[in-house]
Amino acid sequence: MRKRLMLILNPTAGKGGAVSSIGRALQVLYTGGYIPTVFYTDGVGDATRLVLEYGSEFDCVTCVGGDGTLSETVAGLAQLEAPPVLGYIPQGTTNDVASSLGLPKMPYFAAHTIVKGKPTSLDVGKFNDDAYFTYIAAFGAFTEVSYETPKESKQALGHLAYVLKGMEQLPKLTSYQVTVEHDGGVTGGDLIFGSVSNSNSVAGIVKLSKNEIVLNDGLFEVILVKNPKNVLEMNQIVSSLLSHNYSSGPVTMLKSRKVKFTFDRPVKWTRDGENGGAHSEVTLENLHKKISIMTK
Repeated sequence: MRKRLMLILNPTAGKGGAVSSIGRALQVLYTGGYIPTVFYTDGVGDATRLVLEYGSEFDCVTCVGGDGTLSETVAGLAQLEAPPVLGYIPQGTTNDVASSLGLPKMPYFAAHTIVKGKPTSLDVGKFNDDAYFTYIAAFGAFTEVSYETPKESKQALGHLAYVLKGMEQLPKLTSYQVTVEHDGGVTGGDLIFGSVSNSNSVAGIVKLSKNEIVLNDGLFEVILVKNPKNVLEMNQIVSSLLSHNYSSGPVTMLKSRKVKFTFDRPVKWTRDGENGGAHSEVTLENLHKKISIMTK
């Protein structure tokens, strides 16, 4: 008996080529035992809404798009009582989640992974009481890059667009007085950057060793960067980011299931590369093995 597959398609992803490149993938899914039903997204939040409304009727929910489409799909699945397995056909600019999971970037091979792969449990992040994230929630330096970079630039230049936008921000770094409560205690201070992630790559700006990252261990990786007091400390920050060394100095990393940030004023956040709003308090909780995704 064939299984039902909900295919959520973002037609603007992958430089607008998602629709034209999906034909062979659909054939793979069909010959692999699925009956695909295609749902198109037309705006922000559509994927979440579609999953909440129809997701429970399917054996597999597959999204075609970038990290934003995936994030919205996961947000919907995380709110279902018994979420179906997730399939992912990457079509965006950076695809951090696909890189972390080792998923194929070509639709044809990604479809084969959905048909012949295995379900792998995946942690999901909860952001305050009513939002979710798949791989990153962050504030401060460079976090506005992903949602302030024009979509046309992302599609034309790819990862280079993020780098160019990030360079523009260097002269205007802002620091924040932050209290950070985590599983191991309380820290904080004068910070220029903070991230809570479940990924080994964040838009190519922050990279973590694959040996340190387990995507279903129930723990976030929390990176905090202090405001540099001089050129020497700024060089230490750059060196730490380039060498992936977060054990000392102005850049530190800790692991925690739950993290609470308290600021002296509202601070802009990003969730999975999209605008997460401004908040004076943010609580992030790891929903351990909340969903399953098909991997090789």
